[in-house]
Amino acid sequence: MKVSVLGATGYAGAELLRILYNHPQAEVVHITSESHTGENITDLYPHLRGLYDMKLESMQDIEAIGKDSDFVFIGLPHGHAMKVGKALEKLPVRIIDLGADYRFHDTSVYEAWYHVPHTHPDAKSVYGLAELYREEIRDAKIIGNAGCFTTASILALAPLARQHLIDVNSIIVDAKSGVSGAGRSPKQANHFPELYDNFRAYNVAHHRHTPEIEQAVTDLSGEQTVINFTPHLVPMSRGILSTCYANLKDGVTPELVDAAFEKAYSKEFFIRLLGRGGYPSTKEVRGSNFCDIAWHIDERTHRVIVLSAIDNLVKGAAGQAVQNFNIACGFDEKTGLDFVPMYP
Repeated sequence: MKVSVLGATGYAGAELLRILYNHPQAEVVHITSESHTGENITDLYPHLRGLYDMKLESMQDIEAIGKDSDFVFIGLPHGHAMKVGKALEKLPVRIIDLGADYRFHDTSVYEAWYHVPHTHPDAKSVYGLAELYREEIRDAKIIGNAGCFTTASILALAPLARQHLIDVNSIIVDAKSGVSGAGRSPKQANHFPELYDNFRAYNVAHHRHTPEIEQAVTDLSGEQTVINFTPHLVPMSRGILSTCYANLKDGVTPELVDAAFEKAYSKEFFIRLLGRGGYPSTKEVRGSNFCDIAWHIDERTHRVIVLSAIDNLVKGAAGQAVQNFNIACGFDEKTGLDFVPMYP
Protein backbone atom coordinates (compact mmCIF):
# COMPACT_ATOMS: atom_id res chain seq x y z
CA MET A 1 0.00 0.00 0.00
CA LYS A 2 1.28 3.44 -0.90
CA VAL A 3 1.10 5.73 2.12
CA SER A 4 1.89 9.39 2.73
CA VAL A 5 2.60 11.17 6.00
CA LEU A 6 1.40 14.76 6.28
CA GLY A 7 3.20 16.58 9.08
CA ALA A 8 6.13 14.19 9.13
CA THR A 9 8.32 16.44 11.29
CA GLY A 10 6.28 16.21 14.49
CA TYR A 11 7.10 13.52 17.01
CA ALA A 12 4.13 11.39 15.95
CA GLY A 13 5.04 11.80 12.27
CA ALA A 14 8.63 10.73 12.88
CA GLU A 15 7.42 7.77 14.93
CA LEU A 16 5.16 6.77 12.04
CA LEU A 17 8.16 6.75 9.72
CA ARG A 18 10.09 4.56 12.18
CA ILE A 19 7.26 2.03 12.35
CA LEU A 20 6.35 2.09 8.66
CA TYR A 21 9.95 1.40 7.62
CA ASN A 22 9.59 -2.15 8.93
CA HIS A 23 6.04 -2.67 7.70
CA PRO A 24 6.18 -5.23 4.86
CA GLN A 25 2.97 -3.95 3.22
CA ALA A 26 3.60 -0.18 3.33
CA GLU A 27 5.61 2.04 1.00
CA VAL A 28 6.03 5.68 2.05
CA VAL A 29 5.67 7.80 -1.09
CA HIS A 30 5.23 11.36 0.22
CA ILE A 31 6.19 13.16 3.42
CA THR A 32 5.24 16.79 4.03
CA SER A 33 6.13 19.76 6.20
CA GLU A 34 5.14 23.36 5.54
CA SER A 35 7.89 24.73 7.78
CA HIS A 36 10.67 22.52 6.37
CA THR A 37 9.66 22.12 2.72
CA GLY A 38 12.60 21.08 0.56
CA GLU A 39 14.72 19.79 3.44
CA ASN A 40 15.68 16.15 3.84
CA ILE A 41 13.92 14.39 6.70
CA THR A 42 17.27 13.09 7.96
CA ASP A 43 18.50 16.65 8.51
CA LEU A 44 15.76 17.03 11.12
CA TYR A 45 15.76 13.45 12.40
CA PRO A 46 19.26 11.99 12.03
CA HIS A 47 18.11 8.68 13.55
CA LEU A 48 16.41 8.01 10.18
CA ARG A 49 19.71 8.38 8.29
CA GLY A 50 20.29 5.57 5.81
CA LEU A 51 16.64 4.53 6.04
CA TYR A 52 14.80 7.45 4.45
CA ASP A 53 16.42 9.61 1.78
CA MET A 54 13.36 11.76 1.18
CA LYS A 55 12.75 15.46 0.87
CA LEU A 56 9.83 17.08 2.64
CA GLU A 57 7.13 18.41 0.33
CA SER A 58 4.45 21.06 0.67
CA MET A 59 0.77 20.12 0.89
CA GLN A 60 -0.12 22.77 -1.71
CA ASP A 61 -0.90 20.07 -4.27
CA ILE A 62 -2.75 17.82 -1.84
CA GLU A 63 -4.84 16.24 -4.61
CA ALA A 64 -1.70 14.98 -6.37
CA ILE A 65 -0.53 13.43 -3.09
CA GLY A 66 -3.97 11.89 -2.61
CA LYS A 67 -4.03 10.42 -6.12
CA ASP A 68 -0.64 8.85 -5.51
CA SER A 69 -1.59 7.28 -2.17
CA ASP A 70 -3.80 4.49 -0.88
CA PHE A 71 -3.68 5.95 2.64
CA VAL A 72 -2.80 9.35 4.03
CA PHE A 73 -1.71 9.68 7.66
CA ILE A 74 -2.25 13.19 9.02
CA GLY A 75 -0.02 14.32 11.87
CA LEU A 76 -1.04 17.98 11.92
CA PRO A 77 -2.41 20.25 14.66
CA HIS A 78 -6.19 20.31 15.07
CA GLY A 79 -8.06 22.28 12.44
CA HIS A 80 -5.87 21.20 9.52
CA ALA A 81 -7.07 17.64 8.87
CA MET A 82 -10.58 18.86 7.99
CA LYS A 83 -9.14 20.80 5.05
CA VAL A 84 -7.33 17.70 3.85
CA GLY A 85 -10.43 15.55 4.31
CA LYS A 86 -12.56 17.90 2.23
CA ALA A 87 -9.94 18.17 -0.49
CA LEU A 88 -9.65 14.38 -0.79
CA GLU A 89 -13.27 13.34 -0.24
CA LYS A 90 -13.90 12.51 -3.92
CA LEU A 91 -10.74 10.41 -4.25
CA PRO A 92 -10.48 6.73 -3.25
CA VAL A 93 -7.64 7.47 -0.81
CA ARG A 94 -8.38 6.71 2.85
CA ILE A 95 -7.39 8.92 5.78
CA ILE A 96 -6.08 8.25 9.27
CA ASP A 97 -5.98 11.47 11.28
CA LEU A 98 -3.78 11.43 14.37
CA GLY A 99 -5.32 14.72 15.53
CA ALA A 100 -8.73 15.55 16.96
CA ASP A 101 -10.67 16.71 13.91
CA TYR A 102 -12.48 13.43 13.25
CA ARG A 103 -12.79 11.95 16.75
CA PHE A 104 -16.23 13.22 17.73
CA HIS A 105 -19.70 12.02 16.74
CA ASP A 106 -21.07 15.50 17.45
CA THR A 107 -19.03 18.26 15.85
CA SER A 108 -20.50 20.82 18.26
CA VAL A 109 -18.56 19.06 21.06
CA TYR A 110 -15.37 19.50 19.03
CA GLU A 111 -16.15 23.17 18.50
CA ALA A 112 -16.87 23.75 22.20
CA TRP A 113 -13.59 22.23 23.36
CA TYR A 114 -11.24 23.20 20.50
CA HIS A 115 -12.70 26.66 19.85
CA VAL A 116 -12.58 26.43 16.06
CA PRO A 117 -15.41 25.75 13.60
CA HIS A 118 -15.69 22.22 12.25
CA THR A 119 -15.62 22.68 8.48
CA HIS A 120 -16.30 19.06 7.50
CA PRO A 121 -19.34 18.08 9.62
CA ASP A 122 -20.75 15.68 7.02
CA ALA A 123 -17.61 13.53 6.95
CA LYS A 124 -18.21 9.81 7.46
CA SER A 125 -15.54 9.16 10.06
CA VAL A 126 -15.16 6.52 12.77
CA TYR A 127 -13.31 6.59 16.08
CA GLY A 128 -9.98 4.85 15.81
CA LEU A 129 -9.52 2.94 19.05
CA ALA A 130 -8.69 -0.40 17.51
CA GLU A 131 -9.72 -2.88 20.21
CA LEU A 132 -13.15 -1.29 20.69
CA TYR A 133 -14.17 -0.12 17.20
CA ARG A 134 -12.56 -2.76 15.01
CA GLU A 135 -15.62 -3.51 12.86
CA GLU A 136 -16.32 0.17 12.14
CA ILE A 137 -12.67 0.78 11.23
CA ARG A 138 -12.54 -1.96 8.57
CA ASP A 139 -14.46 -0.04 5.91
CA ALA A 140 -14.01 3.55 7.11
CA LYS A 141 -13.05 6.28 4.68
CA ILE A 142 -11.77 8.48 7.53
CA ILE A 143 -10.42 7.16 10.84
CA GLY A 144 -10.05 9.60 13.74
CA ASN A 145 -7.16 8.07 15.68
CA ALA A 146 -7.79 8.07 19.44
CA GLY A 147 -5.73 10.43 21.59
CA CYS A 148 -2.96 9.33 23.93
CA PHE A 149 -4.51 10.01 27.36
CA THR A 150 -7.80 8.74 26.00
CA THR A 151 -6.38 5.44 24.74
CA ALA A 152 -4.92 4.61 28.13
CA SER A 153 -8.03 5.74 30.02
CA ILE A 154 -10.76 4.31 27.78
CA LEU A 155 -9.09 0.91 27.56
CA ALA A 156 -8.89 0.91 31.37
CA LEU A 157 -12.58 1.74 31.79
CA ALA A 158 -14.18 -0.05 28.82
CA PRO A 159 -14.73 -3.53 30.34
CA LEU A 160 -16.37 -2.05 33.44
CA ALA A 161 -18.57 0.35 31.49
CA ARG A 162 -19.64 -2.26 28.97
CA GLN A 163 -20.64 -4.74 31.70
CA HIS A 164 -22.40 -1.99 33.73
CA LEU A 165 -20.27 -2.69 36.79
CA ILE A 166 -19.56 0.96 37.69
CA ASP A 167 -21.38 4.23 38.17
CA VAL A 168 -20.07 5.97 35.06
CA ASN A 169 -20.69 9.41 36.56
CA SER A 170 -18.36 8.68 39.47
CA ILE A 171 -15.29 8.29 37.21
CA ILE A 172 -12.12 10.19 38.06
CA VAL A 173 -9.12 9.88 35.74
CA ASP A 174 -5.73 10.97 37.08
CA ALA A 175 -3.11 10.61 34.34
CA LYS A 176 0.58 11.37 33.92
CA SER A 177 2.42 11.90 30.64
CA GLY A 178 5.95 12.30 29.40
CA VAL A 179 6.79 15.63 27.79
CA SER A 180 6.79 14.34 24.20
CA GLY A 181 3.00 14.40 24.46
CA ALA A 182 3.21 18.20 24.33
CA GLY A 183 4.74 18.09 20.84
CA ARG A 184 8.04 19.23 19.39
CA SER A 185 7.48 23.00 19.38
CA PRO A 186 9.50 24.60 22.20
CA LYS A 187 7.60 26.01 25.17
CA GLN A 188 8.88 27.53 28.40
CA ALA A 189 7.07 24.97 30.58
CA ASN A 190 8.87 22.17 28.71
CA HIS A 191 12.29 23.83 28.87
CA PHE A 192 14.76 21.51 30.66
CA PRO A 193 15.39 23.74 33.72
CA GLU A 194 11.63 24.20 34.17
CA LEU A 195 10.80 20.51 33.74
CA TYR A 196 13.65 18.66 35.39
CA ASP A 197 13.04 17.52 38.98
CA ASN A 198 9.49 18.84 38.71
CA PHE A 199 5.97 17.38 38.60
CA ARG A 200 2.82 19.36 37.96
CA ALA A 201 -0.80 19.20 36.85
CA TYR A 202 -2.12 21.29 33.98
CA ASN A 203 -5.42 22.11 32.24
CA VAL A 204 -7.35 20.97 35.29
CA ALA A 205 -11.07 20.53 34.41
CA HIS A 206 -10.39 21.82 30.87
CA HIS A 207 -8.26 19.24 29.07
CA ARG A 208 -9.53 18.48 25.57
CA HIS A 209 -9.31 14.73 26.01
CA THR A 210 -12.11 14.88 28.59
CA PRO A 211 -15.03 14.81 26.10
CA GLU A 212 -13.32 12.05 24.12
CA ILE A 213 -13.28 9.77 27.18
CA GLU A 214 -16.87 10.75 27.98
CA GLN A 215 -17.99 9.94 24.44
CA ALA A 216 -16.47 6.45 24.50
CA VAL A 217 -17.78 5.56 27.97
CA THR A 218 -21.23 6.80 26.96
CA ASP A 219 -21.08 4.61 23.83
CA LEU A 220 -20.00 1.55 25.81
CA SER A 221 -22.33 1.90 28.77
CA GLY A 222 -25.37 3.40 27.06
CA GLU A 223 -25.46 6.01 29.85
CA GLN A 224 -24.64 9.69 29.39
CA THR A 225 -21.31 10.18 31.14
CA VAL A 226 -19.53 13.12 32.75
CA ILE A 227 -16.09 12.59 34.30
CA ASN A 228 -13.28 14.41 36.06
CA PHE A 229 -9.96 14.24 34.21
CA THR A 230 -6.70 15.71 35.46
CA PRO A 231 -3.49 15.39 33.43
CA HIS A 232 0.02 15.78 34.85
CA LEU A 233 3.40 16.32 33.23
CA VAL A 234 6.36 14.30 34.46
CA PRO A 235 10.04 14.79 33.55
CA MET A 236 10.41 11.87 31.17
CA SER A 237 10.32 11.69 27.39
CA ARG A 238 7.73 8.96 26.77
CA GLY A 239 4.92 7.20 28.51
CA ILE A 240 1.50 7.59 30.07
CA LEU A 241 0.23 6.11 33.31
CA SER A 242 -3.50 6.56 33.76
CA THR A 243 -5.14 5.87 37.13
CA CYS A 244 -8.92 5.59 36.83
CA TYR A 245 -11.29 5.52 39.81
CA ALA A 246 -14.98 4.59 39.81
CA ASN A 247 -17.65 3.52 42.30
CA LEU A 248 -18.72 -0.09 41.87
CA LYS A 249 -22.44 -0.73 41.64
CA ASP A 250 -24.16 -2.58 44.47
CA GLY A 251 -23.47 -6.29 44.45
CA VAL A 252 -20.39 -6.09 42.21
CA THR A 253 -17.68 -8.40 43.51
CA PRO A 254 -13.94 -8.47 42.77
CA GLU A 255 -14.52 -11.67 40.79
CA LEU A 256 -17.01 -9.92 38.50
CA VAL A 257 -14.42 -7.21 37.84
CA ASP A 258 -11.76 -9.84 37.06
CA ALA A 259 -14.13 -11.60 34.67
CA ALA A 260 -14.98 -8.37 32.84
CA PHE A 261 -11.33 -7.69 32.01
CA GLU A 262 -10.68 -11.28 30.99
CA LYS A 263 -13.73 -11.32 28.73
CA ALA A 264 -12.77 -8.02 27.08
CA TYR A 265 -9.06 -8.50 26.56
CA SER A 266 -7.87 -12.08 27.03
CA LYS A 267 -7.53 -12.50 23.24
CA GLU A 268 -6.10 -9.03 22.51
CA PHE A 269 -2.42 -9.20 21.58
CA PHE A 270 -1.64 -5.56 22.39
CA ILE A 271 -3.38 -5.50 25.77
CA ARG A 272 -1.50 -7.28 28.53
CA LEU A 273 -3.48 -7.92 31.70
CA LEU A 274 -1.43 -7.84 34.88
CA GLY A 275 -4.48 -8.86 36.89
CA ARG A 276 -5.95 -7.74 40.17
CA GLY A 277 -3.23 -6.24 42.36
CA GLY A 278 -0.76 -5.60 39.51
CA TYR A 279 1.27 -2.45 38.86
CA PRO A 280 1.84 -1.38 35.24
CA SER A 281 4.93 0.69 34.51
CA THR A 282 5.68 3.05 31.62
CA LYS A 283 9.17 1.58 31.22
CA GLU A 284 7.68 -1.86 30.53
CA VAL A 285 5.80 -0.59 27.43
CA ARG A 286 8.34 1.99 26.20
CA GLY A 287 8.70 2.03 22.42
CA SER A 288 5.94 -0.55 21.95
CA ASN A 289 2.28 -0.77 20.97
CA PHE A 290 1.32 -2.57 24.19
CA CYS A 291 -1.12 -1.35 26.81
CA ASP A 292 -0.56 -2.91 30.25
CA ILE A 293 -3.59 -2.91 32.57
CA ALA A 294 -4.12 -3.89 36.21
CA TRP A 295 -6.85 -3.19 38.73
CA HIS A 296 -7.35 -2.95 42.47
CA ILE A 297 -10.53 -3.15 44.55
CA ASP A 298 -10.86 -0.83 47.55
CA GLU A 299 -13.45 -2.75 49.56
CA ARG A 300 -13.56 -0.01 52.21
CA THR A 301 -14.86 2.59 49.71
CA HIS A 302 -16.36 0.06 47.24
CA ARG A 303 -14.31 1.59 44.44
CA VAL A 304 -12.30 0.04 41.63
CA ILE A 305 -8.96 1.58 40.69
CA VAL A 306 -7.63 0.69 37.23
CA LEU A 307 -4.03 1.38 36.19
CA SER A 308 -3.08 1.59 32.52
CA ALA A 309 0.35 2.21 30.94
CA ILE A 310 1.16 2.99 27.32
CA ASP A 311 3.84 4.68 25.23
CA ASN A 312 2.12 7.91 24.20
CA LEU A 313 3.89 8.06 20.82
CA VAL A 314 3.19 4.43 19.88
CA LYS A 315 -0.05 2.99 21.27
CA GLY A 316 -1.12 6.58 21.96
CA ALA A 317 -0.41 7.83 18.42
CA ALA A 318 1.64 6.29 15.59
CA GLY A 319 1.40 2.64 16.61
CA GLN A 320 -2.36 2.83 16.99
CA ALA A 321 -2.55 4.54 13.59
CA VAL A 322 -0.68 1.63 12.01
CA GLN A 323 -2.87 -0.85 13.89
CA ASN A 324 -5.91 0.93 12.40
CA PHE A 325 -4.21 0.85 8.98
CA ASN A 326 -3.76 -2.92 9.33
CA ILE A 327 -7.42 -3.40 10.24
CA ALA A 328 -8.58 -1.21 7.35
CA CYS A 329 -6.38 -3.12 4.88
CA GLY A 330 -7.31 -6.58 6.16
CA PHE A 331 -3.75 -7.30 7.34
CA ASP A 332 -2.91 -9.06 10.57
CA GLU A 333 -3.12 -6.32 13.23
CA LYS A 334 0.37 -7.15 14.50
CA THR A 335 2.00 -6.47 11.11
CA GLY A 336 4.90 -4.08 11.59
CA LEU A 337 4.01 -3.65 15.27
CA ASP A 338 4.94 -6.82 17.15
CA PHE A 339 8.25 -5.49 18.45
CA VAL A 340 9.46 -5.90 22.01
CA PRO A 341 9.41 -2.86 24.35
CA MET A 342 12.79 -1.15 24.89
CA TYR A 343 14.28 -1.86 28.32
CA PRO A 344 15.77 -0.34 30.38
